Amino acid sequence: MSASMTPMEDAVRAKITETLSPAYLEISNDSHMHSHHKAMQGTVSKETHFRLVIVSDAFKAKPQPARHRMIYALLKEELAAEGGIHALQLRTQTTQEHAKREEREQAEQGETIAEVEKAD
Repeated sequence: MSASMTPMEDAVRAKITETLSPAYLEISNDSHMHSHHKAMQGTVSKETHFRLVIVSDAFKAKPQPARHRMIYALLKEELAAEGGIHALQLRTQTTQEHAKREEREQAEQGETIAEVEKAD
């Protein structure tokens, strides 16, 4: 069996899935956009910057800072590792918050389409 090409992403996905049972999980590796930064000089890791969207009811009744602390605690080893995660961008939502956001985005998209049709 060959080694994974994305061991950090695999570890993040496994820990979040196991601990938070997300209804939705999106992991984007944005490391390529930051490889030129001074802090990244000499780093050979291609998995240093991640953007995560996590929808889980484990976040219910928790404010955003507490949710983010949950993720940082969960990924403590990956954040501390040499060549590990340097930066995380987090969007943490409950399933209800996610549904409201989706509805709002669809309504806004509908308004934009209606404006374009009206202009024609």
